[in-house]
Amino acid sequence: MRAAQYREHGGVNWGAAFFGWLVAVGLAAILVALLGAAGAAVGLTSSPSTARRAADTAGVVGAVLLVVTLMIAYYCGGYVAGRMSRFDGGRQGGAVWIIGLLITVLLAILGAVAGSQYNVLSQLNLPSAPVDEGSVATAGAITLAAIVLGTLLAAVLGGKAGQRYHLRVDRTTLVT
Repeated sequence: MRAAQYREHGGVNWGAAFFGWLVAVGLAAILVALLGAAGAAVGLTSSPSTARRAADTAGVVGAVLLVVTLMIAYYCGGYVAGRMSRFDGGRQGGAVWIIGLLITVLLAILGAVAGSQYNVLSQLNLPSAPVDEGSVATAGAITLAAIVLGTLLAAVLGGKAGQRYHLRVDRTTLVT
């Protein structure tokens, strides 16, 4: 009976994946806002001699917290997709990640095509810290790789966790 159900309803459920992605994006926005508020409330330094060291520490801590936050968000998104679909929880979580990746790439292309005229941040005159661009690029690439791999892993694990509900129901239903 389960094999027949799988043939009929198995595979990726893109509707569930889309709603899982919405959960991931919404939760990520809330958690990143909370982290930003906490970081602003704490403050980093008051003396100029320790400003560089504090900026380095804040950058590393910020990158780690961003990766962890996005992993939590994608785990929850994968969970929602896995819970909404009866089969293939891991695939549902992977589909959540694929939707997120495709929309991120689409927005990056749109930003490149639209050019800098729509870049609001470039029009602001904000103070900047003197930072070596090479180390920033390396740290950014490492953080990006951690985000990509971490969110994929978290989404797949979340999808598998969401599917466990259906497995428990099936065991209960088939036993009685």
